[in-house]
Amino acid sequence: MSKISLSVILPAHNEAENIKATVQSCVSYLQNNVSDYEVIVVNDGSSDDTKKIVEELASINSKVILVNHEVNKGYGSALRSGFDEAKRDFIFFMDSDGQFDIQDLDRLIPLAGMDKVVIGYREDRADSFVRSLNAWMYGRYIYLMFGLNVKDMDCAFKIFPTKAYQNIRPIKSGGALFTAEFLIKLKRTGFSFKEVPVRHFPRQFGTQSGANLNVILRMFRESWKLRNELRGS
Repeated sequence: MSKISLSVILPAHNEAENIKATVQSCVSYLQNNVSDYEVIVVNDGSSDDTKKIVEELASINSKVILVNHEVNKGYGSALRSGFDEAKRDFIFFMDSDGQFDIQDLDRLIPLAGMDKVVIGYREDRADSFVRSLNAWMYGRYIYLMFGLNVKDMDCAFKIFPTKAYQNIRPIKSGGALFTAEFLIKLKRTGFSFKEVPVRHFPRQFGTQSGANLNVILRMFRESWKLRNELRGS
């Protein structure tokens, strides 16, 4: 068992069909593999039963915590709310849609440290060609704009010290750019990155929102705001 103290953040928007299994798998893994943990589910304005299901899980296990957004604020805002709530030494975040396996934390935890971010990348991405192409183009865009070059920037499987996040707040992006802004600011403060392959599985239930036009336009707006902010710092 690792001595690591871990806050697990699970952003969730309309994941009623996935969230119970995701939380239960996280709890089962954490109980057997880390010394102390909490599982923070951020319900980002879901219109289904996501909130109700998490409330039921939290009533059974006090280490399951619900953070609720009454309206949908975006992926980045959900992560930010979870990070702000985290009270353990390290933060790990993962999507709630069943496309990752918490067991792959075994690959990341041994590499975790107070001066580094351990970044998962999908070794065999279970997405459509178009979605994978969009992700590649987004990565190139971020590299050209900010010089950040990682294999799979938005792979939702990362672990880092909680103080790292606290030291670079605020992360202003509320949408898809949140992870890029987070990594860019950590890099500027001297953190190192370690990239590790993780498994990726097809989504069984629900729908993805990353290719939504409003999400993409919001990313462009926030990226130019970030570029201006960094130029002025």
